[in-house]
Amino acid sequence: MSLIETIQNKYNEFSAVAGNGLLGNMRAKAFEHYNKLGIPTSKNEEWKYTRITPLTNKNFELHTTAVLPSKEVLNDIRLQAECAAELFFINGVFVKEISSFDKDALVVLSLNEAAESEYKNYVQQHLNQSSKYMKDGLHALNAAFVANGLFVLVKKNKALQKPVFIYHLTDTNNDNVFVQPRTLFVVEENAQVQLIELYKNNGLQESFTNEVIEIVVQQNARFEYYKVQDENENCHHVGTTHVQQVGKCFTHCVTITLNGGTVRNNINMILEAPNNEGHLYGLYIINGKTHVDNHSIVDNIEPNCFSNEFYKGIMDGNSTGVFNGKIFVRQDAQKTNAYQSNKNILMSDTASVNAKPQLEIFADDVKCSHGCTVGQLDEDALFYLRARGLDEKQAKAFLLHAFAADILEQVKPEALHTYLEKKIDERLNVDAL
Repeated sequence: MSLIETIQNKYNEFSAVAGNGLLGNMRAKAFEHYNKLGIPTSKNEEWKYTRITPLTNKNFELHTTAVLPSKEVLNDIRLQAECAAELFFINGVFVKEISSFDKDALVVLSLNEAAESEYKNYVQQHLNQSSKYMKDGLHALNAAFVANGLFVLVKKNKALQKPVFIYHLTDTNNDNVFVQPRTLFVVEENAQVQLIELYKNNGLQESFTNEVIEIVVQQNARFEYYKVQDENENCHHVGTTHVQQVGKCFTHCVTITLNGGTVRNNINMILEAPNNEGHLYGLYIINGKTHVDNHSIVDNIEPNCFSNEFYKGIMDGNSTGVFNGKIFVRQDAQKTNAYQSNKNILMSDTASVNAKPQLEIFADDVKCSHGCTVGQLDEDALFYLRARGLDEKQAKAFLLHAFAADILEQVKPEALHTYLEKKIDERLNVDAL
């Protein structure tokens, strides 16, 4: 049975038991939208360089309940760091019974629970706001199955000294799996938090992740976000991170892709209040046949906002990178400062990258710039290092590590920084530096 057929059958089963109410109405509208649009193809301009339709012809199991893995498997994916919370998605389903969190600073509920609780207004106002920007059937499909997702609230005036971890584990030991995690993360006024999402897999069969996380940051809050994909080449991923800065606040977002099959990262930063500040960073280090597509939107709606976007890529083997960054400056967003840069290094003749930086400016008093570079390692720098005793492999590793360091230094949590340093050094064969 193809994935398309599985989706139809599972939706009918799921909607029969999931109930109506706030989430039920949203699911019905989203599934109607999915049926209208279908899975995006390369004929869609936003998906021009990324093909996922071949995946839909394969047989994937769609789980709406989770089977708990062993403690050994869970411990293997954990960073073993001090934290304010450890929250687990198993095959796309939030599992509260194995999660833990600081109840003094955080509210953690399933989306079903949140929709029926005192936090119902947050769900009504902010869940599925990303659909205003992500107008494709795959995004709608995630909303059509929303129920066993995650709601997190960082309470007003709480400054968390330790990060919140969300672990996503796909278990493909027994079959191919299609998973759809969904999260609504709210940072209330004057709160501070670091959020880390880590994607790992267990098993050798294929997985297809269709993930959405929507983040709301309120007045005078400070929010840092880190997304790390460290799965194998049989793991395919389409993810949307939607950040709404609804009050004057600070956000800092880093997306790092180390491995995978076909990967599409959408990140939207919506600056909805005057004097907002937002930073986007990305690093993709890929080889083999891995394909990574980074799509970003920075939407300046109100005046006096500042945004900075900086992505870097290293492509080896037959890998492919895509960068499409859009900056919108709306008519009322005078005095906007918005910057965007994308730099890529091709390590083989068969690696490739497609880059498309874009600016759409409707205001007349702004400072905006964008730029993109694609090249190879500097031959003069290689010669300089080899003249000082390094062999070719060591010299290349040294230069690549220096290239990646600009993004890696933006990773503030110590445990995650150490983890990434090790992973990147392994990938770049840094064994003598």
